Amino acid sequence: MPTRFAHVNVIAKDWRQLATFYETVFGCQRVLPERDQQGQWLDRVTGIAGSHIQGVHLRLPGGSATLEVFSYSRQPARPEIKPNTPGFSHIAFSVDDLVEISRLIVANGGSPVGEREEVEVANIGRLEIRYMSDPEGNIIELQKWS
Repeated sequence: MPTRFAHVNVIAKDWRQLATFYETVFGCQRVLPERDQQGQWLDRVTGIAGSHIQGVHLRLPGGSATLEVFSYSRQPARPEIKPNTPGFSHIAFSVDDLVEISRLIVANGGSPVGEREEVEVANIGRLEIRYMSDPEGNIIELQKWS
């Protein structure tokens, strides 16, 4: 049976603000309708009694997969995430102008995680790379190959 990648989910403090960030900086497109879901089925699926989620899917550039940006009506405080935190670590975007996208990230509430670097990767090519974070601290890898 064939499979295909569908989406990645990020739980946001403010799903509207975070969705706007990804639309503005990376050109993600909203896939309507917006979601507002609750009920026993969701409680059973998540294992969380009284679950209520709201959000939207954003079509990622260059494909059919989406970034699902949701907020729960009740959610715990988020621990600080570092590049070496276990679990899903970051989302990566291939960009044409790493410096300009870095500037856009900061202008829209994100911040640098580390420094911009250029490195020759044996048998692959030259990589310009930088880790940044979105306004809620989720790590974004920017990469430009040549």
